[in-house]
Amino acid sequence: MTDLRRLDVGFHGGQVLAVRSPLDAYDKLLKALGDDKAKRWHTLETDDSEILVDLAQVVYIRRDSGNQKVGF
Repeated sequence: MTDLRRLDVGFHGGQVLAVRSPLDAYDKLLKALGDDKAKRWHTLETDDSEILVDLAQVVYIRRDSGNQKVGF
């Protein structure tokens, strides 16, 4: 089974897309955002679907570290 992490993608206007994605989906999205020759639309793989993301509208991305603790 693929290791999944929560990924939040923030857009202009304040909307946030929260998904659970494979670890490499974050790396692919980060690479597409940094590539001047990337297409405007990027396919983001999630645990249950594929989402087309308009790279021109992305303000931030956040990935959970996976170091979640329960208790006090």
